[in-house]
Amino acid sequence: MSAGALLRARLAENKLLIVPGVHDMIAAITARKMGYDVLYGSGFWLTASCHGIPDAGIVGYAEMRERMATLVKTTGLAIIADADTGYGGLLNVHHTVRGYEDAGVAAIQIEDQIFPKKCGHTPNRQVISLEDMVDKIRVACDARQSADTMIIARTDAREKEGLDGALRRAEAYAAAGADMIFVEALRSAEEMQRAAAALDAPLVANMSNGGYTPMVTAAELEQMGFACAIYPALTGLVSAYAMERALTGLRETGRADPPGVGISSFSEFCEDIGFPAIWEFDRKWAR
Repeated sequence: MSAGALLRARLAENKLLIVPGVHDMIAAITARKMGYDVLYGSGFWLTASCHGIPDAGIVGYAEMRERMATLVKTTGLAIIADADTGYGGLLNVHHTVRGYEDAGVAAIQIEDQIFPKKCGHTPNRQVISLEDMVDKIRVACDARQSADTMIIARTDAREKEGLDGALRRAEAYAAAGADMIFVEALRSAEEMQRAAAALDAPLVANMSNGGYTPMVTAAELEQMGFACAIYPALTGLVSAYAMERALTGLRETGRADPPGVGISSFSEFCEDIGFPAIWEFDRKWAR
């Protein structure tokens, strides 16, 4: 089964699909170990982990495609890939969809911000016209080589056009052929309920820790009618917090195992990243 077919099958189960975001390959391997079969490749967090800079349209198509391809190769799982604005105009969108699809992702998320974009939970985002984004969605759908590959249309219009404007865009993007709709940065549970009730297409909820949208439970999202929930910030923020605690403890105690700071087993981690295969190779071929 292809990655896209797996994602479509999971969505067809008609229960909320919980999709953790992963900021690096260690997080991806850990998510796979925990039994997840669909992961979210966030532009914000893959940019931060690889380059240590903000998600502001600085990192381009080639670098992000490579990161998504590495996620696919490392995990063998279905990856929902953040493709920002498609990295430019209509020809760029076509090139992006083909490239991401060749990288093996299950779904490609494209948003209606101007290029270069900004993180969806930061201020001063600007959007292109509804008509221009409809064209991008049509091009994206036409560019894919497999019907299993899903196109996710994200709108960032809530900030400038209000909820009504964002929902008008969402309806138009669904009519243009998008398989899933993502209304970014909803500001309340009431707005989330209204969006889920207004749209017929499968809807993505963004549960980004510290973002504009309230963090509600998976059960509440399912009751509202969302098809999928992504958690893009969870692994990155948890990892950053744990590292801060561990490094603070090292500075204050001089110990690499400071009290009150948990640490994974090194031997188990070696197994998780594939060292047993290396050791078996050495046993077979070492002289």
